[in-house]
Amino acid sequence: MNAGALFLAVFLACAVEAVEATTIVLAAGTARDWRSALIGVGAGLAVLAGVVAALGPALTAVPLRDLRLFVGALLLVFGLQWLRKAVLRASGHKALHDEDKIFREQLAAAREADSKQVGIVADWYAFTLSFKGVVLEGLEVAFIALTFGSNQHDVALAAVAAVAAVLVVVAVGIAVRAPLARVPENTMKFVVGVMLISFGTFWGAEGAGARWPGSDAALLVLVPVIAAFGLTLVAFAKTRDTAKTLSTDRATTASSPGTAV
Repeated sequence: MNAGALFLAVFLACAVEAVEATTIVLAAGTARDWRSALIGVGAGLAVLAGVVAALGPALTAVPLRDLRLFVGALLLVFGLQWLRKAVLRASGHKALHDEDKIFREQLAAAREADSKQVGIVADWYAFTLSFKGVVLEGLEVAFIALTFGSNQHDVALAAVAAVAAVLVVVAVGIAVRAPLARVPENTMKFVVGVMLISFGTFWGAEGAGARWPGSDAALLVLVPVIAAFGLTLVAFAKTRDTAKTLSTDRATTASSPGTAV
């Protein structure tokens, strides 16, 4: 995988997680107390820094072949989950991920929660809400950056892509002071799901001892093939629903009293 592909894959995947974390922090700060929410963000980042400091050297110590087999399997699991949800949402079988709705729900819950001061934190609820959001979503960002970077022997570039994605999303969130509802998150999740499955398949096979024809160039075939498969699933699901609806309508019409024969 070249540097551009690595940067793009990490950037898109981390941007999705950053949108969700930013929505949570905005809700905590807007409804409760910005100072407490920002202290929660700082505490969450400190925890993430410790996790990255511990996992980074550990990953680089693992033999590359074993690392690619392990990471490839994990990426396949994550990628299949993301692609499955994206296909279900695109075909209408699952509600679209609505950041605006999530923001309103978080806002309502935050306003109803009791206020409690703990030490220098004036509002413990705002602190914990921001802390949990940053840690949970941040762990996924760290995992993506570390695994992609370690596999390609370029953790620095993966880290730059992850930080860039987070900074872009946070900057937009601060500028509009609202959830990033216009971000085509389902499209992003579809693309990231395809990329995770592609890289997971590629690295998993290499870790198992297989050799791809053309080496990294095989990804130029894997990615569009898996994307086409996902789009085919979306089209099939929509066609099946349309056929089922038409069949139901015909059956209802045929059984209705006074229907002309």
